[in-house]
This record gives sequence, structure tokens and C-alpha cells, in this order.
Amino acid sequence: MDLALLRTFVTVHRAGSFTRAAALLGLSQPAVTSQIRTLERQVGRPLFLRQARGVTPTTIGDELAHKAAPHLDALVEIAESGLGEDSSLRTLHLAGPPEFTAERALPALTELTGEDGQGFALRASFGTADEVLEGLAAGHHDLAISTVRPRGALLSATALCDEEHVLVAAPGWAERIGVATLRRDGPAALERVPVVEVHESLPFVARYWAAVFDSRPVCPGTVIVPDLRAVLACAAAGAGLAVLPRYLCGGALECGEVVALYEPAVPPLRTYFLAVRTGTLAMPHIARAHEWLERAAADWC
Repeated sequence: MDLALLRTFVTVHRAGSFTRAAALLGLSQPAVTSQIRTLERQVGRPLFLRQARGVTPTTIGDELAHKAAPHLDALVEIAESGLGEDSSLRTLHLAGPPEFTAERALPALTELTGEDGQGFALRASFGTADEVLEGLAAGHHDLAISTVRPRGALLSATALCDEEHVLVAAPGWAERIGVATLRRDGPAALERVPVVEVHESLPFVARYWAAVFDSRPVCPGTVIVPDLRAVLACAAAGAGLAVLPRYLCGGALECGEVVALYEPAVPPLRTYFLAVRTGTLAMPHIARAHEWLERAAADWC
């Protein structure tokens, strides 16, 4: 059985689509379709059920993928590990949310890119969870950091770390509101306080209100800026309250630029996932970066 046909088959099986598999393989969709038909003739059974959107593997298709995929991944690992020290530098393409990627992931990974890092050039891009996962699935990235766990067989993910969310404001607002008043009246004490957020839908504030106060915020966003670092700067300048990850606002809390308005018994958490295309951890530079981020994340929680 032709290994090229098996490689195409496994890619389609993981991608769930001839179109997506073609993009990952650098082939045309008709070429992928032709290879799958050839393999189906050799096997003597259909491997996929064609649907309006993508394909679904048959029982025979699932069985073949289960048997073939580990061996194909192992062959990729052998081929990649055979790259000697004289080979050209590999490039790792990382995508994730701008703040977490800039503050956490990139400083950790740059330790692997120096003279003694043995290893790879680094290219980073930023985007929403949907954007980075779509880019990963399309082959534009090697690793993606996301707050959404991907579904399907094409992508696999590992929980990386949790971030704690903190309700903060400048000291002046804390004095005006009064900690005792907030404890007594709950979110009602905050109804007249301006809100600083990353989007009109108030994703951070709404999530905090639901988890801590079991309610919805009533004040619309006063300052909307699509970067949590800018949200912190605006909150510290007195623009209003904000909900921020503790890793991002910890320094500002320590030096008194902002104050934690409320300390719930169980603070809201959000999980970050480290995602890859299934099978690509056979590539040493991706595997090394993945392992390094997991090790670094142990100190981020």
C-alpha cells in the first residue's frame, strides 16, 4: 500500500475535510479526492461518507486510521530527527492571545532561540481563540495557545495553566465605593462605576459578575480598548473598574496603582490550552517548544 496514499488518508481523517486536508498537504482538492478513491479501491471498501460539509469516516476508515496513524507519525519523527546540526534552522510558528503570549509564552520560548538553544527561529502572531485555532488547523501555525479547547481529531490540546481574574480599580474609586459597602451591597454598589473592557460585550466583566455575583453587569463599557494591557493602564489612570488576569495586574496591585475591589472565596478562573495539529509533535522543534511551555507553565499558576 502506497505510503503517500496513507498519509493523505490520515490527514483527511484528522481534518474531516478534503479541502482542509488539501491545504495541509499542499495538494489540490481533486488530487486528494483521487488519492482517497484509489485507496478505497485498494481496500475494497469506502473509507469516508461524503456530507454537505466535510466527510465522516466509516467504521473501516476509523479502523485503518487507528492502525496507520501511529506508524506514519513515527516515520515523520524518524525523518525529522535525522536532520543534523548542519541543517537549516527550523522555524516555529506560534499563535495566541496578545497579552498572554507576550507576557508568558514568548519570554519562555526565547530561551530556546539563542546560541545554546540548539534550535529554532520563532515567529509569533496574535488573534482570538477562534482565529488562532483556525490558523492552526489550516497549517499557518505550529502551536496555538487558546482559551477554547479545540474539538475534532485534527487538533489536540493540553491544559496549560489557569489564570485568576481580579476586579480592580484605581485607589480613588476604591475609596469612593468603599470596600464595606461593596461587601454589603454586592454589585449594586458598582452600578454607577464606569467599566473598562476589551469589547462592547464586556466578556471579562460579564464572566466575573456571573461567577461571583450570579448577575449581569448593568453599566455599559465606558472605555473599550482591545488589549488587556491598555485596559490596565486605563484603570490605573482612573477610567473605571476592570476585570484583569492576576498575572497581568499583579505588579500594579503590589505597587498600589490599582486596588482589588473584591476578594471572592473562589475567584473566577480561565484555562489556557496548548494546541497542536495531531501528529505534529513528531517534529522535534515543535515537541521541544511544547514541552518547554508545559514546564514553564508550572510556575504560572
